[in-house]
Amino acid sequence: MTVKVTERDENKMSYESLAAGLRIWDVHQQDELVGMFHNEHEAHNYRIELEFLESREQQE
Repeated sequence: MTVKVTERDENKMSYESLAAGLRIWDVHQQDELVGMFHNEHEAHNYRIELEFLESREQQE
Protein backbone atom coordinates (compact mmCIF):
# COMPACT_ATOMS: atom_id res chain seq x y z
CA MET A 1 0.00 0.00 0.00
CA THR A 2 1.40 3.29 -1.00
CA VAL A 3 -0.88 6.00 0.33
CA LYS A 4 0.72 8.97 2.04
CA VAL A 5 -0.24 12.41 3.31
CA THR A 6 2.13 15.34 2.96
CA GLU A 7 1.81 19.03 3.66
CA ARG A 8 2.09 21.01 0.46
CA ASP A 9 5.39 22.80 -0.02
CA GLU A 10 5.00 26.58 0.07
CA ASN A 11 6.90 26.79 -3.24
CA LYS A 12 3.99 25.01 -4.92
CA MET A 13 1.27 27.29 -3.52
CA SER A 14 -0.09 30.49 -5.01
CA TYR A 15 0.78 33.86 -3.50
CA GLU A 16 -2.89 34.30 -2.61
CA SER A 17 -2.97 31.06 -0.63
CA LEU A 18 0.20 31.95 1.22
CA ALA A 19 -1.10 35.45 2.02
CA ALA A 20 -4.33 33.96 3.37
CA GLY A 21 -2.35 31.59 5.57
CA LEU A 22 -3.83 28.48 3.98
CA ARG A 23 -2.25 25.10 4.53
CA ILE A 24 -2.92 22.24 2.16
CA TRP A 25 -2.37 18.53 2.68
CA ASP A 26 -1.94 16.34 -0.38
CA VAL A 27 -2.90 12.68 -0.48
CA HIS A 28 -0.87 10.54 -2.88
CA GLN A 29 -1.66 6.98 -3.87
CA GLN A 30 1.10 5.15 -5.75
CA ASP A 31 2.84 8.51 -6.27
CA GLU A 32 -0.23 10.11 -7.91
CA LEU A 33 -2.08 13.02 -6.36
CA VAL A 34 -5.59 11.79 -5.49
CA GLY A 35 -6.79 14.40 -3.02
CA MET A 36 -6.15 17.84 -1.51
CA PHE A 37 -7.47 18.97 1.86
CA HIS A 38 -7.34 22.13 3.99
CA ASN A 39 -7.69 20.00 7.11
CA GLU A 40 -5.00 17.47 8.04
CA HIS A 41 -7.51 15.27 9.86
CA GLU A 42 -9.67 14.94 6.73
CA ALA A 43 -6.58 14.07 4.67
CA HIS A 44 -5.69 11.25 7.05
CA ASN A 45 -9.29 9.99 7.07
CA TYR A 46 -9.16 9.79 3.28
CA ARG A 47 -5.80 7.98 3.47
CA ILE A 48 -7.32 5.40 5.83
CA GLU A 49 -10.26 4.90 3.47
CA LEU A 50 -7.95 4.38 0.49
CA GLU A 51 -5.79 1.93 2.43
CA PHE A 52 -8.91 -0.02 3.41
CA LEU A 53 -10.06 -0.21 -0.21
CA GLU A 54 -6.58 -1.29 -1.35
CA SER A 55 -6.51 -4.08 1.23
CA ARG A 56 -9.97 -5.31 0.16
CA GLU A 57 -8.86 -5.43 -3.48
CA GLN A 58 -5.76 -7.41 -2.57
CA GLN A 59 -7.82 -9.95 -0.64
CA GLU A 60 -10.13 -10.64 -3.60
